[in-house]
Amino acid sequence: MKRISDHEGAAPGWSRPKLEVRDLELVLALAAAGTTARAASSLLITQSAVSRALTLAEARVGTRLFERSPRGLAPTAAGERLIARAGMLLTQLCELERLVRAPEAAPTRVRLVCECYTAYRWLPSAMAQLRVRSPQLQVEILTEHTADPVRALLREQIDVALLTTALVPKHGALLEQQLFSDEVVFVVAASHPLAQHRFITPEDLQAHSLITSNTPSAEARWFMARVFGRKKPRLELVRFPLTEAVMDAARAGMGIAVLSEWVASGYLESGDLVVKRLRTGALRRSWRMAYRREMAEAAERLLGPLASSAPRLHALGSR
Repeated sequence: MKRISDHEGAAPGWSRPKLEVRDLELVLALAAAGTTARAASSLLITQSAVSRALTLAEARVGTRLFERSPRGLAPTAAGERLIARAGMLLTQLCELERLVRAPEAAPTRVRLVCECYTAYRWLPSAMAQLRVRSPQLQVEILTEHTADPVRALLREQIDVALLTTALVPKHGALLEQQLFSDEVVFVVAASHPLAQHRFITPEDLQAHSLITSNTPSAEARWFMARVFGRKKPRLELVRFPLTEAVMDAARAGMGIAVLSEWVASGYLESGDLVVKRLRTGALRRSWRMAYRREMAEAAERLLGPLASSAPRLHALGSR
């Protein structure tokens, strides 16, 4: 059989080592035994074979590893360095062999939906991180369950939901983790009558059209309860499926756009739109990740990328 030379077949970036696995086993046995005779007994070879193997190992590494004396063997400084690392290298090699033999882990499929469509603006960044951190986790987006994600979780139609307003039952079938909070703001054209007001009032919202996307019913109920309390006024709503259309309608003076502060921030640079807040204070939403209990391990792996990719509030001012 042809022997591979020191350079032949070596991958770029590393050279073939001089020492072999049997050399590492030999120096560990000699260090533990102290004599070639006792090392021969533990290695199940003859004493002369141990002596020849030590001579060959020292020739390969290019330095003396043990000092010989009538009392036995004592490692040199070079031998001590080799002994200190030989056990670790052998352990790592055994672990590598175990990993090579191990069957490939089956991918974990995670079915996910977002209650608020604005999540799809930053979710791809989280998915890119997840592919690097947990390549065995395969996330599938099921937008058909947007309207009622909690029911879909309870029916095991999805595994994870990103929620803004829907409530999770407390009976234990579902778990949830806090992600971040954002603020719902109101945007009007700079030429709109409300543009000169410092704040928006509930009465203003009743007097003008509200421009919004196709929000889920749970989010609409949350908005009504937070803004109007127990009152249930009749509001004039203008709905558009895209954020760009919502903002263009506000720019055209069609009414008051209602959307997340971090989404609105990308449309205010030209100065033709103005952001407003309620007189009663910031209208904050809490984003949460809800999941089925048996998906806890996968959800924990999702949590880091989701939290790090979540939008940051821009502290927009009102005029």
